[in-house]
Amino acid sequence: MKFNHAMLLADMYKISHRVQYPEGTEYVYSNWTPRSNKHLPMIKEVVCVGIQGFVKEYLIDYFDEHFFGRNKEEIASEYRRFLKHTLFIEEPDSSHIEELHDLGYLPIEIKALDEGTLVPFRVPMITIENTNPKFIWLTNYFETLISSYLWKPMTTASIAKVYREMLDKYALETTGSTEGVEFQGHDFSMRGQSGLHDAARSGFGHLLFFQGTDTIPAIQYAEFHYNANIETELVGCSVPATEHSIQCSYGKENERETYRRLIQDLYPSGIVSIVSDTWDLWEVLTDIVPSLKEEILARKGAPINKVVVRTDSGDPADILCGTLSSIKTFTKEKCPDKKTFLEYAQDYMECKLKSETPHGEHGGDLTCDVVYDGKIYNLTYSPDWNRYDKQYYLIDNY
Repeated sequence: MKFNHAMLLADMYKISHRVQYPEGTEYVYSNWTPRSNKHLPMIKEVVCVGIQGFVKEYLIDYFDEHFFGRNKEEIASEYRRFLKHTLFIEEPDSSHIEELHDLGYLPIEIKALDEGTLVPFRVPMITIENTNPKFIWLTNYFETLISSYLWKPMTTASIAKVYREMLDKYALETTGSTEGVEFQGHDFSMRGQSGLHDAARSGFGHLLFFQGTDTIPAIQYAEFHYNANIETELVGCSVPATEHSIQCSYGKENERETYRRLIQDLYPSGIVSIVSDTWDLWEVLTDIVPSLKEEILARKGAPINKVVVRTDSGDPADILCGTLSSIKTFTKEKCPDKKTFLEYAQDYMECKLKSETPHGEHGGDLTCDVVYDGKIYNLTYSPDWNRYDKQYYLIDNY
């Protein structure tokens, strides 16, 4: 849908405000302020972003094309028609619209904080004032348009800032460096946005704190409205990656060959991200990927050479940490004989007992049910516990 009448981009009630101001009013001075934060308490301040894009996209380009660039009588006629059948005014007045068209520009002055500024709540980011006393109604007429445009990029940027701070914190605690964090908060949000325009603005807000993105319009938005240049700077980037349709197309029986082809033939260098839970993530992790160790290590590439084993479904915490189940199934394909089955079951039960035993305490025996070749076995695992230091116990042998 194309909105081709710039003076109808507002809340309906804004239309009637023009005649409601006291007679003799010549100037209206207003501010635009993020007022509160009821649902995201981790956000203490708002990232100021998107204002330049708004001014260029709407107050300049849009009005030039859809108001000043159109025939005045057509504009006035469409305006009167709309008011007649929505506000039920028998003879709507369009003289102020025609006067503005004759003027040839928007007589308003906008001042704003520098973009990128971190602004506490209840502090104004923007002020707006009419510069011609005939057009006092314009000042607050733009409130709706400003809010609908700026809320998303500012909210996204403010959330991204919190994520970036959290990732930086734990990166420093675990590795002593924040190198690579700028790619860890990757943006895949485009499919969940309310259209391309929304995706571009929201994705741009994300790019203030991360460089990894799959939202192509966000990069284009940065170039078009903020003079970014992908030829001279890293604005946003991604990597070759598969999806379930790719993995499925080869068939489960050819999964190892699928990985080999991706790793060796198609992408012998750099980064490739392979979705790995189309069938059995743990088989990929414990069998297929280890079997391709030499092929993976032989890959070349700069500055980063990496094969990413990517999950694409389920609860991220469960995928990363695993879940405990009362019954564990071992397949005949995985364990061709009972000896192999018992070795796998032993490793499984050891990991389960370790995960269930708090630090500083020692566990006892573990009894659980496992399934192998259609039969349920009740196994008991009895390890030896050894005090390692004042806090930790270790399993010595079993």
